Amino acid sequence: MDTLLNMRAFLAVVECGSLAGAARKFNIAPSVVTKRIGRLEDELGAVLFIRTPRKAELTSFGERQLPRIRALVRQTDEVISGARRSRQALDGHLRIKCPTTVASSYFGRFFADFVQSHAGVSIDLVLVDRSVNPIEEGFDLAIGAMAASYAGVIDVPLCEHPMVICAAPSYLAREGHPKHPRELVEHDCLGSQSIGGTWVFESESGDLAVNVTSRFAVNTAMVLRDAALRGAGIAMLSEFVSRDAVRTGRLVRLMPEFPAKSLWLKALVPNVKMSQPLVQALVEDIVAFTQPVAPWDREDPSD
Repeated sequence: MDTLLNMRAFLAVVECGSLAGAARKFNIAPSVVTKRIGRLEDELGAVLFIRTPRKAELTSFGERQLPRIRALVRQTDEVISGARRSRQALDGHLRIKCPTTVASSYFGRFFADFVQSHAGVSIDLVLVDRSVNPIEEGFDLAIGAMAASYAGVIDVPLCEHPMVICAAPSYLAREGHPKHPRELVEHDCLGSQSIGGTWVFESESGDLAVNVTSRFAVNTAMVLRDAALRGAGIAMLSEFVSRDAVRTGRLVRLMPEFPAKSLWLKALVPNVKMSQPLVQALVEDIVAFTQPVAPWDREDPSD
């Protein structure tokens, strides 16, 4: 799903000479570059770099793959740029679904810019915090992070959507820190109606699913975060939603040995719509907006 992103990270490390340099180029944390290189190495089945704290040198295997990866990325870029150059004046109306917090923080401005760039285009943007079948509910495109897929709908992968488990210091002082995901059944959990009652964690032995019972559940991330800040319980939140509160100590990330499994943001497009020039152009722009770096991982999300 993110192989192209991983290949771009590989080329950036080669160009910059280090993982830290590649991270600076993309305005992301070095750990993100490390993860992408690791995933590409897993996919290829061999080590690409010999890493030291200050530099990354290609292995012989990496040197053999370099021209092939360059060619693949260049060809992909040429396809995308060629499609953009061939666009005719776009016109038409689009009905789009997007999660509330994602739209408020990032995608709202993207869709506004898209309309401003195309005088003949109009958009109805509907904020819904649940997975929807765009065919059944009359959307030309739906943005979502749930795993659900639907017949006759194309899933276009966009970017990783990390999740974190956190709670306020006041709650932890009162109820204690869970050490293992299974201990969550003994805690007050704050539920997201979009995620449901099954929380999934990563562990050394694979994915670990825990069914939690929520005394308070809501379908909007900002209300969920505010409930966590008030000490009402433990919440699973999008990393970008909890970031500032964690940085300032108002929320505490829990169980680092068992990170919450990331979701993957995607665009869901009815198959019959994908051939329409306006929908094609929108999808191309959304992919460019979310790759190679997710908007919440950029220093300036408007870039």
